Amino acid sequence: MPYIKTHYHPFFFVLITICAMAELGLTAFLISAGNENHNWPSARYHSLLILFEFNAVWTTMFGTAYLLWIVDGAVHLLASIASSMIWLLVTTALWGAAAGMMHVTRRGGDCNWISDSSGFVDPSSPCYQPQDLSSVSRCRETLTVEAVGWVEFGLCVLTLLATCMWLRASKRSYHSSFYV
Repeated sequence: MPYIKTHYHPFFFVLITICAMAELGLTAFLISAGNENHNWPSARYHSLLILFEFNAVWTTMFGTAYLLWIVDGAVHLLASIASSMIWLLVTTALWGAAAGMMHVTRRGGDCNWISDSSGFVDPSSPCYQPQDLSSVSRCRETLTVEAVGWVEFGLCVLTLLATCMWLRASKRSYHSSFYV
């Protein structure tokens, strides 16, 4: 394993940061739309969206900072491997908890409970069809929030494991006079 170096580290941090930015945009939109219409399915759902928003901001800020520190080659305390591992542990716990709670909070797993041809939407209704089907869209957006949360969790776990393997491989290759 001598080839295992930190070449993957910037790549993983880019993926983590890009996914966090996508989650940030989606949750910001859902929070804004919910606040505008005052139509939250439950107070727990609203709180979970705020937790996802916090996680996305947390991950975007620190992911970008670690990326810049990796590219810059910074050697201060916040740019250390131990610091990034602690951050990855905290971030992994945050994303895992948020995605797990969203999975439990969401009702059902399928958004196909309403369709255009189901007869549920009356074509002569005074409401426009996109408004009638907005619940399907919100369901799919909630599924997307949860899915991106699980992806963030998986990327953080993968980065954490790869960093641990790199540390283990680099310690094995270290030879001192004590072991000779």
